[in-house]
Amino acid sequence: MTKVLLLGGGKIGTCITALLTATGDYQLTVGDQDQGMLDRLEANVAKRQLRFDDAQALRDAVSGHDVVISAAPFHLTPLIAEAAKDRGAHYFDLTEDVESTRRVKALAEGAKTAFTPQCGLAPGFISIVGYDLAKRFDELHTVHMRVGALPVYPSNALKYNLTWSTDGLINEYCNPCEAIHEGELREVLPLEGMEHISLDGIDYEAFNTSGGLGTLCETLDGKVKFLNYKTVRYPGHRDIVKLLVNELQLGQRRDILKDVLEASIPMTKQDVVLIFVTAWGKKEGRLMQETYAKKVYAKEIAGQLWSAIQVTTAAGICAMVDLQRAGKLPQQGFVRQEQANLSDVLANRFGQHYA
Repeated sequence: MTKVLLLGGGKIGTCITALLTATGDYQLTVGDQDQGMLDRLEANVAKRQLRFDDAQALRDAVSGHDVVISAAPFHLTPLIAEAAKDRGAHYFDLTEDVESTRRVKALAEGAKTAFTPQCGLAPGFISIVGYDLAKRFDELHTVHMRVGALPVYPSNALKYNLTWSTDGLINEYCNPCEAIHEGELREVLPLEGMEHISLDGIDYEAFNTSGGLGTLCETLDGKVKFLNYKTVRYPGHRDIVKLLVNELQLGQRRDILKDVLEASIPMTKQDVVLIFVTAWGKKEGRLMQETYAKKVYAKEIAGQLWSAIQVTTAAGICAMVDLQRAGKLPQQGFVRQEQANLSDVLANRFGQHYA
């Protein structure tokens, strides 16, 4: 059995735990700073309370494990990755934070194990889809990537419910966004680039957010004219968020913004994840377009209801761990999401949840 240390037993960590333990192929230990969170996990999982900001405690916890999965807050990513490298374990995380990923990439240099960050939905699965479409063209022109995690029954002014990390959500709304425009790699402003799209007769808006492209800008630099990522929401959401982040300047006081969101917006497990990727370019001399569109809803797994964002995020990282274990991904150094074949992911026992 592969020995896995999962750090973080929150919304996504609990789903990762359920998926991995159900296979019988992984011996899982879950570490968290909050004993109450550990107490809510399955009884048949080993649990360990530890401080994530204690480098020595992290190294001790990693010892003896083959794989480390970080479902902890993004600012802890470098510490956890350092502990994995120090103890010779493969490393996977869910971070959308660009700077944290750069530090993981630096740590991966010369490592004897694999370092695979950004393994969730966006970044994560969306990059695998985007690169799969990009490879189908002789001459690539444009790749547009759109993802949204939305309540099925919106009932407030934001038309939104909290479904995952509030820190990660704020990061997406406040940090600069990478894109390729007119063939040049550049940064664009979050909450800008507004567009309206329709899918299955429902209207949505989409706008720039940070981190969703993962490493795809670097991979496709010099090969595509336009590449961008935008978050999908119901119409009207962006304007309210822009008021909070920019005009009330809560983007500069993120602790207050987090308190406001968590005190005012309820969670829900009745959600839907939209995945919408379009690429176009030339094939055999003709201008062609290909699109991947999918909706994933909350579902029951092993007798428990999981939200769509829990399933799609946890399935993404579990599939990458599974593929690396099966030898279908590099075994050492820095591993990009787009190095996984879409066909392998969708055929995987965890990746099948995207279908």
